[in-house]
Amino acid sequence: MKPDKRKVDPKSQYRINEQIRAREVRVVDENGATVMSIRDALELAQERGDDLVEISPNAEPPVCRIIDYSKFLYQQKKRAKEMKSRQVKVEVKEIRFGPQTDDHDYNFKLKHAKEFLEEGNKVRAYVFFRGRSILFKEQGEVLLLRFANDLEECGKVEQMPKLDGKKMFLYLAPKKAGVAKKSQQKLDREKREAEANALNASQKAKAAEQVEKSGDGLAANAKGLEALAALKFDDSE
Repeated sequence: MKPDKRKVDPKSQYRINEQIRAREVRVVDENGATVMSIRDALELAQERGDDLVEISPNAEPPVCRIIDYSKFLYQQKKRAKEMKSRQVKVEVKEIRFGPQTDDHDYNFKLKHAKEFLEEGNKVRAYVFFRGRSILFKEQGEVLLLRFANDLEECGKVEQMPKLDGKKMFLYLAPKKAGVAKKSQQKLDREKREAEANALNASQKAKAAEQVEKSGDGLAANAKGLEALAALKFDDSE
C-alpha cells in the first residue's frame, strides 16, 4: 500500500485504505472475489503497491478493489465522459398558435414540429389567447388535439391540452430516440468523399474500357498478321 500522503477529497464517494471501516471485505480482482479481513486486504494491497478502494460500501460485506487510486479515479471520469457523449441532447421546441390559425400556417408549423420530433426533440405546442379570444378556448383545444393526431406517427402525447393563464399547452415527445444532426462541416466532408469515390470509379471504368479497346485492337492486329502469313505461305507454294 502506498504511503497515504496525498490529500483525499472529502467529497469523494469512495473510501480508501484505512478509511474503510468494515471488519472484512470482498476483494475483487482478475482472479475472482475473495472475502478476507480488512487487515489482510490492506496487507495484500501493500504487497502489490496499490490502494484498497471500497467500490460498493452497501454490499455485505463491502466490495473493494486493489488498484492505484489515481488511476481508478481517472477511469471513472473517463467512463462518465463517454456515457455523457453518447447521450442525445433533448431540447424542447415551441410551436405557437392562435385560436383561429389558418390551414397554411397550421401546415407550416406541423412540418416543423415533425422535423423536431424526428430529430429527437420534444415539442411544446400552445395556443395563445389574446384579450377576448379566451372565449374560443374550446376551439384552441380542438386545434391542439388535431395537431397531436396529425403527429401520432412520430410523436406521443406527454400532456393533453391544459389551460394555464392565457395559454393552453400540449406536450409531445418523440416516439423513438433521435439521432443528433451532423455538423455542416461533416456533411461537406462526406459529400467531397462521395464525389471523389464517384470520380475514381469513373476513371477506373474509362481505364478498363481503354484496355478492352486496346485488347480488341491487338487481337485484330494478330488476326491480320496471321492472314498475311497464310497469304505468303500460299505464294511460296
